[in-house]
Amino acid sequence: MTQKYEPVIGLEIHAELQTNSKMFCSCSADYSNAPEPNTFICPVCTGLPGAMPVLNKKAIEQATLVGLALNCSINEFNTFARKNYFYPDLPKGYQISQYDLPIASKGHLDILDDTDTPMRVVVRRVHIEEDTAKLAHEKNYALVDFNRAGVPLLEIVSEPDMRTVEAALSYATKIRAILRYLGVNAGDMEKGILRFEANISVRPSGSSELRTRTEIKNLNSFRALTRASAYEIERQIKVYEAGGEVVQETLGWDEARGVTVSQRGKEDAHDYRYFPDPDLPPLQLDRAWIDSVRNQLPELPDDKKRRFISDFKLTPSEAQLLTSEQTLANYFESIVAKSKSPAKTIHSWMAGEFMRYMNDSGFALEDINLSAEQFAQLIDMVTDKTISGNSGKVVLNEMLKNGGDPAQIVKEKSRTGFRYGLYSGSHRKNPER
Repeated sequence: MTQKYEPVIGLEIHAELQTNSKMFCSCSADYSNAPEPNTFICPVCTGLPGAMPVLNKKAIEQATLVGLALNCSINEFNTFARKNYFYPDLPKGYQISQYDLPIASKGHLDILDDTDTPMRVVVRRVHIEEDTAKLAHEKNYALVDFNRAGVPLLEIVSEPDMRTVEAALSYATKIRAILRYLGVNAGDMEKGILRFEANISVRPSGSSELRTRTEIKNLNSFRALTRASAYEIERQIKVYEAGGEVVQETLGWDEARGVTVSQRGKEDAHDYRYFPDPDLPPLQLDRAWIDSVRNQLPELPDDKKRRFISDFKLTPSEAQLLTSEQTLANYFESIVAKSKSPAKTIHSWMAGEFMRYMNDSGFALEDINLSAEQFAQLIDMVTDKTISGNSGKVVLNEMLKNGGDPAQIVKEKSRTGFRYGLYSGSHRKNPER
């Protein structure tokens, strides 16, 4: 059935920016550490009459940085608009956002599709807005916490260029990595600071038409993104196969049941009645200032991947793994600098036992008590055959769990190590009886 149709997928990615204060006021943006609900609030972020917004310069800088990283044109003249809709989590009754003149537009991101073929996704726009308050739904009522209201939010909108769920996942994963490399978003999807919205339609294979789309809101994990997108594609195909028509609507994702559910009719831009915010003058960015932000760009994942392939003679897939996270790439380079072993050997150790422990434990690299120098020392002990490879894995697991110096661990375990082959080759002795 699916061969008769092809999906058309575009993504909207919402990323909270890592600033100290909110987008239009001086309240703390660190709402996750608020002592209690509705404490990091003021007349501006709660929408009280007469309160006047003021732009957060750091948020503008971070948004510009993201736009440059996504190969966008930075618009020197951009404006803020009021996006009008009424919901309990929006205290003003409108959201301050950008519409016709966003901070960045016309960019692109190169990814690999489901067959590892390079493809380009066009980034339509990158614009700044403010996050909403947080709702807690109880049985017969809802509670509103305004601590999150007004936190700087960046929306990255792609063109509908992706044709498979795997391509959408590749794009979303790469956007997250870039945001983390830039230091503008921690990428903690489970905390809601990075959220995906998938715009999906299906059409006959080979067709160029754009059919009615649906939007799946607030997907807060890669698993939710892929499962929800796959389900919605199959649902729409079944609608067309039955002779029906897909309705343009906003959908939610029910993780427990594994289905999309209708939330409301999908709004178009005119439904939001956009108009320029009268309290915020147009933002004029100086070209010299934009160039100074450009100079802050770090080595991004693609550039680092190319360098790892060139300098360390890694395969593309090996380099892809090591550059998927900036902390992982930096850790690898630190080990290489301190080790006498080949870079490919170091990759093998990191991709094997080390990543297995990380995945099983659920720890982040920052939580691991194993310095690059200690890891390099252990790898070198195996490379020069001081201990066997299997024994090295035993020592590595001990270091990951309890820390410690590899030579000291070998020494402490020497008596049992003799029995179980801790040492290799010429170092192996007969056990004492």
